[in-house]
Amino acid sequence: MSVIGFSFPTPTRFGAGALRELPSHLARLGVRRPLVVTDAGLARTPAFGLLESVLGPSGRGRDWFVFDGVHPNPIEEDVRIPASIMREKACDGVIAIGGGSPLDAGKAARLLAKNPWADLARFYEVPHDWTGLAPLVAIPTTAGTGSEVGRSSVITLDATRRKAVLFHPELMAKLVILDPEMTVGLPPHLTAATGADALTHCIESYTCPAFHPMCDGIALEGISLVIEALPRAVRDGKDLDARGRMLVAAAMGAVAFQKDLGVVHSMAHPLSTLFGMHHGLANALCLTAGMRFCAARKPGLYRRVGTACGLPVATMPDAESDAATIRFIADFLAGIGLKGRLRDHGADPSRLEDLVGQALEDPCHKTNAVPVTESDFRQLYQETL
Repeated sequence: MSVIGFSFPTPTRFGAGALRELPSHLARLGVRRPLVVTDAGLARTPAFGLLESVLGPSGRGRDWFVFDGVHPNPIEEDVRIPASIMREKACDGVIAIGGGSPLDAGKAARLLAKNPWADLARFYEVPHDWTGLAPLVAIPTTAGTGSEVGRSSVITLDATRRKAVLFHPELMAKLVILDPEMTVGLPPHLTAATGADALTHCIESYTCPAFHPMCDGIALEGISLVIEALPRAVRDGKDLDARGRMLVAAAMGAVAFQKDLGVVHSMAHPLSTLFGMHHGLANALCLTAGMRFCAARKPGLYRRVGTACGLPVATMPDAESDAATIRFIADFLAGIGLKGRLRDHGADPSRLEDLVGQALEDPCHKTNAVPVTESDFRQLYQETL
């Protein structure tokens, strides 16, 4: 067995009202002129109003600025513009608030604030010193991507017009605030879609064949939390207990996919790039097809996933335990409104070969539970389109 690194280092404050601690943490981090990175939709919500009230007016030794132009699937300008603002305003930190897109943009903006001429399309080819980035405070307002605890940023690059994963340990936040009060305004359909993203992270990371037993345990507990809490959060957005459990589950999913992910994410990424489909929805619509594909080639793969869902599958034959688990997941997703074919949600079946080509180039399937070929992707998309 090769030598493997384990790491779970992100400082996190969890609980209703945790946002009110932000000023003291900024002072501890030495941040006096933060840039708030978010999207235009969030900037008009009560959640952003809470942040404004906590930060207070500029002056008295602390000024703060806002970039609220992040796209639903962040593009390169969502990184370059806030980086430019950081340099222009002499910002010494970033507060990224929102869903995965603002969090990813806020993380990556710090790279270009330090090295403005860096070519993100050659991120791994051209070495740069990424140490000493401005501190990041990550405040999620959705419970899905877990980007707040991740060390990567997913951005659609100008040069390729495709999503790229920028991975570096220095991208990690110095502080994460998981405050369920910040998520109560999320509509039911987005609560469901983002929650499905967290569920997919947990399932795919658990079944990824890399050796990481700590992540396996985290992924299985994350599944249990999602199955119990997500329907409650969809039904009643003011259920702070359910909202809080989903925030923790999302963070756990992101911690778990240190192991990496699988075929479902490779299918989902092109759906966002080509059709602008919400990433969590794309995962939900592809999840059971991907699970059936993997189970057919590796029977028994989903037994412990089923157990985490509360199913009595421990003594079932392998194929039966997989089938029961996949049935349950399909019914679970349908029950929170995530159902239908990809074409029902904006995907164009005539772009099948574009989807297949991009999915094949996506790195996530390279750590799938079983190998995936071009013809496999074609069949999976045909099944879901």
